[in-house]
Amino acid sequence: MIKRFRGESLHKVDAKGRVSVPAAFRRVLEDGDPDFSGSSYPNFVVVYGGVRGNCLEGYTITSITKVDNLISKLPRFSRDREMLERFINTQSTYMQLDETGRIVLSPRLKEIIGIQDEAIFAGMGEKFQIWEPKKYQKEVAELDVSFKSLSENENPFLKLDQLQD
Repeated sequence: MIKRFRGESLHKVDAKGRVSVPAAFRRVLEDGDPDFSGSSYPNFVVVYGGVRGNCLEGYTITSITKVDNLISKLPRFSRDREMLERFINTQSTYMQLDETGRIVLSPRLKEIIGIQDEAIFAGMGEKFQIWEPKKYQKEVAELDVSFKSLSENENPFLKLDQLQD
């Protein structure tokens, strides 16, 4: 069974940019790093490019490999592939949890999403997001309004039934 990132969790960010990754997320990162062993710390990738400039997105090594494989299926010199490679590969960084389950958000990463002294981690299944708390609350509120304005046949939960095997 593949573990998934679920839930949301608010964490303090210290002056050096250190922030604790939620314990449940750490287990998913461990499971998603093929090189992880009990005597090491899991590696993962944080993407800061793309259409979501208001948050960081974290991927396990296994998940980002799936994304890379999908991108590699596009024609080698196509604009679409170049764009996705730029967003996913160029504008990303490898990270590793430290011995206490923390990561360091560089000044640049903190600036990109506006983090000061707190960050919200939001589970998104195969990935997680890191947000500045006020921006996250605004995003959730806007999503809620959008969802409530959908007609019955636009409800994405109903579309899931169509995907069943």
